[in-house]
Order: sequence, then C-alpha cells, then structure tokens
Amino acid sequence: MKIIILGAGQVGGTLAEHLAIEQNDITVVDSNAEKLRALQDRLDIRTVFGHASHPSTLYHAGAEDADMLIAVTNSDEINMMACQVAHTVYHTPTKISRVRSQQYLAYTDLFNSDHVPVDVLISPEQLVTKSISELIANPGALQVLDFADGLVQLVAVRAYYGGPLVGQELKEIRKHMPDVDTRVAAIFRRDHSIIPEGNTVVEADDEVFFIAAKKNIRAVMAELRRAEKPYKRIMIAGGGNIGSRLAESIEADYQLKVIERSYNRCRELSEQLKHAIVLNGSASDTDLLASENIDKTDVFCALTNNDEANIMIAMLAKRMGARKVITLITNQAYVDLLQGDEIDIALSPQQITIGSLLTHVRRGDISNVHSLRRGAAEAIEVIAHGDSRSSKVVGRRLDEIELPEGVTIGAVVRGSEVLIAHKHIQVETDDHVILFLVDKTKVNKVERLFQVGLSFF
Repeated sequence: MKIIILGAGQVGGTLAEHLAIEQNDITVVDSNAEKLRALQDRLDIRTVFGHASHPSTLYHAGAEDADMLIAVTNSDEINMMACQVAHTVYHTPTKISRVRSQQYLAYTDLFNSDHVPVDVLISPEQLVTKSISELIANPGALQVLDFADGLVQLVAVRAYYGGPLVGQELKEIRKHMPDVDTRVAAIFRRDHSIIPEGNTVVEADDEVFFIAAKKNIRAVMAELRRAEKPYKRIMIAGGGNIGSRLAESIEADYQLKVIERSYNRCRELSEQLKHAIVLNGSASDTDLLASENIDKTDVFCALTNNDEANIMIAMLAKRMGARKVITLITNQAYVDLLQGDEIDIALSPQQITIGSLLTHVRRGDISNVHSLRRGAAEAIEVIAHGDSRSSKVVGRRLDEIELPEGVTIGAVVRGSEVLIAHKHIQVETDDHVILFLVDKTKVNKVERLFQVGLSFF
C-alpha cells in the first residue's frame, strides 16, 4: 500500500516504523529537515521536505497515486487542509487526520466529502482519556482493551506472590472458576514472551494477558493477583486537554481533585467541572500534596505536557503515599525505563494512537488494532468472511486453523455471544475473531489467512 504520512513527530515517526516493517511504500513529509534525516537513517522510506498542506509538496510526495494520506502534524488546521487538498486535487481514496481541538470535534458534521473531506478522525486526547478511565475502573490492571464494542476485554495484569494461580498450571483456572470462561492469550516473563499451554506454570511477576467477557474481568483478575479494593479518591496533576477530559469523564463516580498551575485555567476548570475540587498550585509542592491527603489517594495521574515534570511529580506522589501512580510519557525510552518501578503505569500517547491508526491501515476487515508492550506485540479483531470453500478460516474448528507461529486466538464473538477460544469452536461467516500476536511482524500472514479466495466472489 502506498501511504503518505504528514508529520515526522513521535506519532508520525512511530507509525512510519510500524508500516515500513510491513513492506508498505511509505513517504513522510515534514518541514523539519533534521527529523526527516533521522527517520531516513533508520528506516527504508522516502522523505519529502516541505509544508504538509501545500499542493506542490503533496505532489512531490506522490499524492497522485497514493492509497492513503495520514495527517498527524501538530496543527489541526494543516491536517484538515492537507486532507482537503488531497481530496480535491489528487482524489486520494482514504484520508485520516489527527484533530485535537474539541472546538472542531464537537461539530462532527464538518467532516464529510462536502465540507472537510476527512474519512477517519483520530483524537489522541480522547483515546488516552478512555485508556486511563479503564485503568481506574479496573484496579490492578496494567492495560485494558475493548473488543467487539466492549463485549470482550483483553487485560494485562502482573501476577503477585499469593495469587491463587501463581505457582500452578493454567489448566487449574477452570477448577478455580468453573462458571467463568477465560483464556490466557500470552505471558511475558522477564521481557520474553511465552505462548501459554495448559501445563504452563504462572510465576510471580509474570505479565499475564487474559481475555474474557467484560462481566467476568474482575473475577479473573482476582485469580492472578491480590484483589484490590475499588478506587475512590483520584488526584490529577495537570488541567490541560487530557487532564480536563479525564476529570469530566470520571468526576461523577469518584472523589476527584485537579491540581493546575495556571490561575486562569483553574477558573475555567472550576466552571467546567461540576463535582471535582480544582486546586491552584504546583503538583511538586510537598506541602500542598500533604494538605490534600496524598497518602489517602488511590490513584495519582500525572498528566502535564512535560515528561520530566510528570515523572518527578509521579515519583514524589508515590513516595508520599499515593496507592497507585499513572503518568503520561511521550518519550518512549522513558516508558521502557520507568514502568513497574516507582511508577506503576507509564502511558505512551503515541502507542495508544498508533493502534487506532493501524485499524484503518491493515488489509482485510479489521475492526480493532491495539499496540501492546510498547509496540512489540499486537491484539487485533478481524471479521471472518466467505465460506468453507473460499476461506481458510470459515467452517473450520480453531484447532484446524494454521496460525503463524506466535499467534493465538483469544475469543470469537458471534452477534452478542462471546465464545472464549477452545479447540472445538468452529468459525462462522461474520464472526469477530480476536487474535494476539506476540510478534507483530506476523501481521501480514494473519491478513493473508483471513483473505477470501476468488470463489467467494
């Protein structure tokens, strides 16, 4: 597929890396020559220097015969105008744009072929807010991902000493929970992946990914780690786009405090939020944290726009007694370095955004793509088409499907019915099949597996 990526920042660069590995024809456009050189030094891609929305720049990038344009510059206006130019001048079939401002997102009627021709809108702030909300709603989870419109969830937890299943084989989970169906999709032990079998023994500190119907998630988590009480008291440091959106989405359900340095922004937040307490001050002020009972806070979220500030205030909050700290970090090297030590969960906005973008880039009828373990693994939801003659999947039992090495099927969703993967289950047309890939380079083989033969047409 020939894809033009506008913007060589963290999202654009990470996306280019993902797509280049999968043998796509990638061109990256940016007005920063240094960023383009850095990308070209490590990736087999084309780069074009220029203003992303100018027709001449898009022409040099190959817009005349591009299959897709993905606009992820730091400017909403440039992203939208680039999609307009690509549509009007070059008739680019698919146009994806990152739009951050709520002022635009509130008017969804703007985005259609008659007005601003954007086929897919991506809002990093909305995606990150949803991710943090899920982590708060599921105490003890490292990652929570929705599939099939929320019917199924894939959850990552760290197995702890004392958990009922630690030190036992996975097949024992059925004895512990005879009325709950679940499947362990993968285990990561000291950064190495393990494809789980019935006789696989769970060890303390294993990062366990399991899949289950949403209603059963908490029951399964209790088997793998000490049960945690539901969170009540939440504190957010940073009242910017993400901090304010998160506060709005959770303030009705929790005792919430928001700390913001800017007095004017505090005034805005106090008018915008109905239940939360808004505090004007610095989240690194130990006196302020102590006076606001940081030691009784269940979750502290560091959501400023500065990585170093987020890291320091999250570590400070943890040392002063916060039960769990979640921090937003854009520098990928920091994420790998910090998570699991003093910082419980380090979230990468670009990795969360990449998954949403890949959903629209993958070949085949793919409903969801989630990037896992900082991009090393993936979970995807594919819709099966065809029949037993034209498909390598439809009409076959799960144990008859020739999956690539390192790929497991976690669940099949048929209408509103959730079928956790067992070898006797047979895939039917229009089933949603949820797969886990510990090696993302196998995604092309998975796409080919679900392709429909000519006899279907």
